[in-house]
Amino acid sequence: MRAARLIKMVLLLQSRPAMTAAELARELEVSERTVQRDARALSEAGVPVYADRGRDGGYRLVGGYRTRLTGLARSEAEALFLSGLPGALREMGLEDAASAARLKVSAALLPSLRDASANAAQRFHLDAPGWYQEPHTPELLPALAEAVWGDRVVQARYRRDGREVERRLDPYGLVLKGGIWYVCARVVGPGDVRVYRLERFTAAVVTDEPFVRAADFDLPGFWASRAADFARSLLRDEVTLRLSAAGAAALPRVTDAMASREALAAAGPPDAAGWVRVTLRVESVEVAYTQLLGLGAEVEVLGPRELRGRMAETGRGVAALYGGVGGV
Repeated sequence: MRAARLIKMVLLLQSRPAMTAAELARELEVSERTVQRDARALSEAGVPVYADRGRDGGYRLVGGYRTRLTGLARSEAEALFLSGLPGALREMGLEDAASAARLKVSAALLPSLRDASANAAQRFHLDAPGWYQEPHTPELLPALAEAVWGDRVVQARYRRDGREVERRLDPYGLVLKGGIWYVCARVVGPGDVRVYRLERFTAAVVTDEPFVRAADFDLPGFWASRAADFARSLLRDEVTLRLSAAGAAALPRVTDAMASREALAAAGPPDAAGWVRVTLRVESVEVAYTQLLGLGAEVEVLGPRELRGRMAETGRGVAALYGGVGGV
């Protein structure tokens, strides 16, 4: 533990001109007295740590004690610090490792490139979760991340069609899309890599059994080619709707955007009232009910009967609630 702390202290001092005992204590999560002892230990080991006394004093390394990555241009250094997603790393349990890696790179950069990380961070930011929803971190994410990182087989259970299924999986990669985690995995044995929604896993045990990933597997390429197909695979039911012009315009905002565009493109001409009839693919009748409520009186559900009846019942409830309010 102390050896790792001493190494981190050297890297911190390499990355900055000087640091006070209080700053080092905060970064290393120790007391200032421990910082003083560690500085003496480094000096005795031959690391040229120099302590400036006085009010504005601190610790620094005697000039030139560092390694330098002189081959990195500014644009390359800034791009390096764009490669991580802090929130995702934290959820996977990799935040400490990423922090240590960034510190090592910062310590090795030329002084003229030291501001690369801050420069990039102030210009680019990825906020993966969607608006109006709290991001959810699946409980089993760290275990799956460990398996993905170590190429280890996972004994998993997940929910499918109202029942639990058990599988042995080769987890090839993790994808964070719109605040939702997915695992791209292959059932052990011959077969294709498939996409699983991580929040549907009920158990995941990382085994000691390694797997050999296909050398030609490319996660970004795989996800790009499968994302649209995967989204379509979730839309297993159909509903028939009658939409006003306002309802048609708002439909992609409350239901699956791709399915909405396809439904509207296939719709016939408007009727005499200016309404159009569409057949929309949805994940389920339950999901469609929740989504279509957002269109209010701009949508009429024609089928299935179950959904039409539920929307009518909700409409009567709303009318009863507001029916006695005058002037509204």
